[in-house]
Amino acid sequence: MAPNITPDPDKRRMLRGPMLLRPQGDQESTYDQRLFELGSDHDWLHADPWRILRIQGEFVSGFDALANLPKAVTVFGSARIREGHPYHAAGVELGRKLVEADYAVITGGGPGLMEAPNQGAHEAEGLSVGLGIELPHEQGLNEWVDLGLNFRYFFVRKTMFLKYSQAFVCLPGGFGTLDELFEVLVMVQTGKVRNFPIVLIGTGFWSGLIDWLGDRLVEEGMISPEDMDLFLLTDSVDEAVEHIVAAHHEMTDGRLRRRRKEAAATEARAEAVEAAEQDRWPG
Repeated sequence: MAPNITPDPDKRRMLRGPMLLRPQGDQESTYDQRLFELGSDHDWLHADPWRILRIQGEFVSGFDALANLPKAVTVFGSARIREGHPYHAAGVELGRKLVEADYAVITGGGPGLMEAPNQGAHEAEGLSVGLGIELPHEQGLNEWVDLGLNFRYFFVRKTMFLKYSQAFVCLPGGFGTLDELFEVLVMVQTGKVRNFPIVLIGTGFWSGLIDWLGDRLVEEGMISPEDMDLFLLTDSVDEAVEHIVAAHHEMTDGRLRRRRKEAAATEARAEAVEAAEQDRWPG
């Protein structure tokens, strides 16, 4: 039996917005009163409930802007590599050849090896997308971006990369690039996103990391040997694009085979039902 509790009349309750509270004293003002006060305190702009609305707004803006994006490849890379460096030239070539293979190109929208693929895509008259992030030490979106969004929150931006990309390419980069690479690897490994192709361009740059993954993580049983097949390591932009195209053809062909198999099974079930009905009601 539930206990019979008599409310203490001295413990008043009141509604404050959607919350029912027992106040410690008289309420000095209401939310709407404070809203209309002149010279009011704006600390509420930094409170968690307002942050939730701001985060929601960023998701809505991103989904709205990118909803009609064609198939796309995201390219990650360092913001610190300038024009004239071989890595930069590879980035421009990559952007151009992705467009020639009918992909839009998405980057972080910044300078360096984000700007290079945007430049290649723009010059090839493809769609060049930049998803920037508010940082204290980096400028805004680069001039080659045709469709750009700038985010306050990393996790919203990362969701857009994952939701609207069909493949991921990593040019050489620092902590940010490594963060993006390993997040994508985890999402593919755990099945949170479909098995989209991942390519690392630059064997000289990436080989030390790849060796460590095999010597430590695989050797000590922290990842499976087949996890090393989640990505392609190459120096060739052509091979990178061909790998992505081939993987997408294979995925498409697989889906078509599944659909044909499902259609055949449905047809067979319908025929079996029809035959059973005829046996039940002959003539």
